[in-house]
Amino acid sequence: MRICVFLSSADLADRYSRPAREFAQLLGKGGHTLVWGGNDVGLMKVVADGVQEAGGRLVGVSVQFLAATARPGVDEMVIAADLAERKRLLVEKADAVVVMVGGAGTLDEVTEVLELKKHGHTDKPVVLLNTEGFYDGLKEQLRRMEDEGFLPRPLTDLVFFAEEPVGALAHLEESQGVR
Repeated sequence: MRICVFLSSADLADRYSRPAREFAQLLGKGGHTLVWGGNDVGLMKVVADGVQEAGGRLVGVSVQFLAATARPGVDEMVIAADLAERKRLLVEKADAVVVMVGGAGTLDEVTEVLELKKHGHTDKPVVLLNTEGFYDGLKEQLRRMEDEGFLPRPLTDLVFFAEEPVGALAHLEESQGVR
């Protein structure tokens, strides 16, 4: 599988980097390909290192203004003109999406893919890896949206919340018939 991972490029505490590294190693050992923002800094680097060390492939999609931090030595690297093109390419190149901890950019990416899914423009599975309860507030907000009629599809059709890396990958493999 080609798995897009949306995540922070910040250097983060071990409570966030350890599960990200664990997911990356599972992804690589499973023979999957990481499709990610392409940067060689922070959590993006942690995940790319883990996938590569475990034998997985790397497909990066960076953006022109961050090209200086793009990771060298990947299987494929695309430099998008802007963030909108980057998001589009990341989703296009993937079979599934995993959202790890991140800031406003990650939130923008996940809301866009959920909106695409809501309107039937993609059927790719989306998993939020809820490390340390990071996405508890988002989960609550999405449930409220569902309860109050703002989502035309059940929330479970749009996104799966996983508390641990192994559960995230297991859900993706099961949803795609991979084992």
